[in-house]
Amino acid sequence: MALNPLVDVRDAKFVLFELLEVDKMGQKFPKYADYDRDTMESTYDLAEKIAVEQVYPASAPGDKEGCTYNPDTKEVKIPSMYKPALDAFYEAGFLNIADSTEIGGMGMPYAIGVACNEIFSAGSIPMLMYPGLSHGAMLLIESFGTEEQKKTYIPKMQSGEWGGTMCLTEPDAGSDVGALKTKAVKQPDGTYKITGQKIFISSGDNNYYKNMIHPVLARIEGDPKGTKGISIFIVPKYLVNPDGSLGKFNDVTCAGIEHKMGIKGSATCTMSFGDNGDCIGYLLGEERKGMKIMFQMMNEARLGVGMQGLALSSTAYMHAVTYSKNRKQGVHVTQMLNPEAQSVTISQHPDVKRMLLWMKGYVEGMRILVYYLAHNLNLSHVAQGDEAKEALALAEVLIPICKAGNTDTAVLVTSEAVQCYGGYGYCSDYPVEQLMRDSKITQIYEGTNGIQSMDLTMRKILMNPEQYNYQVWRKRVADTVKAARGVVEDKYVDLVEKGMVKLDEVIEMMKKQMAEGKFMHLFMNATPLQQAMFMMSMAWVHLWSLTITTPKRKALVGDKKGAELDALLADNAEAAYYNGRVLSSQFFLGAEFPKYFGKIEAILWGETAVLKASDPCFTGAPLE
Repeated sequence: MALNPLVDVRDAKFVLFELLEVDKMGQKFPKYADYDRDTMESTYDLAEKIAVEQVYPASAPGDKEGCTYNPDTKEVKIPSMYKPALDAFYEAGFLNIADSTEIGGMGMPYAIGVACNEIFSAGSIPMLMYPGLSHGAMLLIESFGTEEQKKTYIPKMQSGEWGGTMCLTEPDAGSDVGALKTKAVKQPDGTYKITGQKIFISSGDNNYYKNMIHPVLARIEGDPKGTKGISIFIVPKYLVNPDGSLGKFNDVTCAGIEHKMGIKGSATCTMSFGDNGDCIGYLLGEERKGMKIMFQMMNEARLGVGMQGLALSSTAYMHAVTYSKNRKQGVHVTQMLNPEAQSVTISQHPDVKRMLLWMKGYVEGMRILVYYLAHNLNLSHVAQGDEAKEALALAEVLIPICKAGNTDTAVLVTSEAVQCYGGYGYCSDYPVEQLMRDSKITQIYEGTNGIQSMDLTMRKILMNPEQYNYQVWRKRVADTVKAARGVVEDKYVDLVEKGMVKLDEVIEMMKKQMAEGKFMHLFMNATPLQQAMFMMSMAWVHLWSLTITTPKRKALVGDKKGAELDALLADNAEAAYYNGRVLSSQFFLGAEFPKYFGKIEAILWGETAVLKASDPCFTGAPLE
């Protein structure tokens, strides 16, 4: 297999099998009894092979070719080189690797599925959005559809013959979903006539799938305004005959595609429903339950976007490491006054080392957060009692932290990768330029990071009864601190413990503000709180990692230093891995995490300039 420039496979397996121990789930949950570590590893290895050999080679050409739209035929074409890679993805069964066997899935633990999706997405984010959206739409039908709907749509969506979307956003109802105008009128036969327009619809139309299945949010005629009056409908591009064959066109057209900064291979469509008054929709679930139903897909999608932030960061880091280890420029800093000194690779320069270690620390921390979130979502469904309840509480807290924190960080990590390349990184001849462009959208779609922050602050913490979610999360941190005592150096353990004390102080202040009705204070600090909790989460998982990697490093490396250590690491891949993992965790805790305390103090300071600012404060364009 070709060199893997996408994901550190050894680190992915460390998180899966040494931290999370997903290979032992079969001992506790019979549904996983058939999946041992060898089976899981071989599945992941196949994902790596397809990602490296077929998905990744299509990434740069797909970015250059992009998507095209024919206004006469309304046809959307995706990059031609995507088809063989998507075929390989579907044929190997990776769409439904973690889905229930009852609907034809493999039934593996969710963390394995997310790990495989990380390496596919690292190969090409825009390409993997096509099956990603389809999978989310399919699971909505599995959870809320009638038996007839499941039989009609799921098998062909699983096979890749049909695709799917998520149709929420409208021109005047983006983040404010309750303001949507798409209308549904009930017909005598129980179907609905749908009219309206949706924008920014990823994979809205394309020439890969033979039919598109759209879950569409709409308001039934006469239902109340706001989110409480929203229902959700299955709207296929082509109606389906009783025998499963495609029927007539369903008056669903693409009115155009967006020309974007990044993810150019992903068709971002404006979709029109019922321009000719003949668009038929089928109610999914109950009337006026649309937002509740869609939130299932949105939670999966938000985890998916957090995973995209990880994937982009991972491949940017891997490319930067490879480049830095091969690019020779300048002499070693200790030989700056020696005119005979030979050039060294830039990876030996202290500032480049710092950049690489900074990226490594964030990538490895984000990987734990994403896999751990997936693992807890899994446990919330298969476990019982308090275990399931606590797993769901952890997932509730981690979804906005992962989505917002990982994607904010992805923009920074991809930027740092460009910096490692120097001027070459700014040129489209090298891959990191595309990765930086692709990363920006992850902060915006599936709920902007500001919305994630408000969700975390209000719904997931302050409005959660007795702050149960937060208390479960902080107990996990406390358990890690306790386990680290005597294993990890006290200075790192003390720092994490101190971090939680300061965060508790912020939460208590916010609880008091909420009791006093100071909601503007809460909302202005929602993003700073989310950013602080992301850093706190990263510190926690790095400390957790150190409880495992520190003794393993000691066993493999001992007290070796200098040339003796370098020789060992060059010859022993496991020693090199654990040594590097320890260093990246120590770097994050000792050099990056102290910045967290400044974020906390800024919140506690209580500056209210935001509350005093009005439109005239922002000079520039004249007010209309």
